[in-house]
Amino acid sequence: MKGDRVEIVVDAGDTTRTYEVVASRAGRRVETAVRRGVVEVSEVTRSGSVVRTARFMATRVLALVEQPVPREDASEHSEHSERSEGATRRRPLREDPKT
Repeated sequence: MKGDRVEIVVDAGDTTRTYEVVASRAGRRVETAVRRGVVEVSEVTRSGSVVRTARFMATRVLALVEQPVPREDASEHSEHSERSEGATRRRPLREDPKT
């Protein structure tokens, strides 16, 4: 979602460097993958197209911090939707005459 970000702290010899990959628009997300000794952080659209990618040698990465945007309380939202769906979908229970 927009605003999600990943911080990557990399060993640059005598110092460390910090990089950020941010989901810059609505509907985009940030994905992280470690493959063949390479850490890859990508910003991806809804359809799965990669917008930008940052690649780092896994041996040089000191920290990888995923920082999602705070979202509204999901449990409160799901209870409300379940209640409204349940009211419209309830049917009386029937006993099976074969049993």
